[in-house]
Amino acid sequence: MTQQFAPVELAKAYRLINHGATALVSAHHAGVDNVMSASWVCGLDFKPAKLTVVLDKIARTRELIEQSGYFVIQVPTVAQLQMTYDLGNRTLRDDADKLAKCGTELFRMEGQGDLPFVAGCTAWLACKLIPEPHNQQAHDLFIGEIVGAWADTRVFKDGHWHFEEADPSLRSLHYIAGGQFYATGEPLNANTDLV
Repeated sequence: MTQQFAPVELAKAYRLINHGATALVSAHHAGVDNVMSASWVCGLDFKPAKLTVVLDKIARTRELIEQSGYFVIQVPTVAQLQMTYDLGNRTLRDDADKLAKCGTELFRMEGQGDLPFVAGCTAWLACKLIPEPHNQQAHDLFIGEIVGAWADTRVFKDGHWHFEEADPSLRSLHYIAGGQFYATGEPLNANTDLV
């Protein structure tokens, strides 16, 4: 990893995903790694830090999460646009070389077991699955307790995103449909003084 890689306080980990960015979900079980794209990822709680993600029943990554009980949510960048799109439109069920064909480089992090992290992202959240069988089956909704969080300090520092100060290639992606994404735009600040 780069020198810009730093831990994020778990109570503030939700800030890594609360801007609605498209995410990459990765998991590992029994020697198999997989990564998929997901648009429906949301912070759920502060303490303990939790998030939700929607994972369709056809997703191989979902099976790996159900089997291992762990997963990683990461925030890909503009520079990873094609990879992000391809990861959401290829399946490991049909293509054993999916990750290589999508140009996905994985790394392992000390203390995080076999969890696969996607290189080049700007944020990573290691999660332990909180089993909720009814929600998982009826709504494809998974809840994860965030057990570790890290960010690229070129873009996230002091508990906040600073996209405007970084290279535009580090901005996050927001998926619309049919291969169309938007990049995070310019910052706007509301008056926070109480009236």
